[in-house]
Amino acid sequence: MAARYIRGMLNKRTKYALHALLALAEAGPLSAERIAAEAHVPRKFLEAILTDLAKAGIIVSRKGRGGGHQLAHKPKDIRMTEVIRLFNGAIALVPCVSLNFYEPCAECPDEATCAVHDVFLEVRVATVRMLEKATLADMLRRKEKKVTKI
Repeated sequence: MAARYIRGMLNKRTKYALHALLALAEAGPLSAERIAAEAHVPRKFLEAILTDLAKAGIIVSRKGRGGGHQLAHKPKDIRMTEVIRLFNGAIALVPCVSLNFYEPCAECPDEATCAVHDVFLEVRVATVRMLEKATLADMLRRKEKKVTKI
């Protein structure tokens, strides 16, 4: 029997957004073309991602000559939870434990006695706690450590 693999929980838009933000944190103001090249993000997806990041106040975008995109905040102030929720939605693995996207599970008659709910609530709490601490500055430091090892 062939092994099954679970796809990553972050969608491509979220991963592309994180890579774009990392490129901006490293290089400062950049054009969309340069971000696409630096972050290895397809240009057709990048425009919509940059628009969403600007609407959320995570980046600032300027059009025209001398324009480009830059972070609206210091990397230490951009939390992974903010980016993940913007592009991916819920951080929870089941909807009945989500903070911002709660939905009852159709197959569960009573959350108060549901062991699945309890386990995944603990997972969500631990995940959110870790992601709240994780910032763009942390990702930048980790990348720099990996590059210096090579």
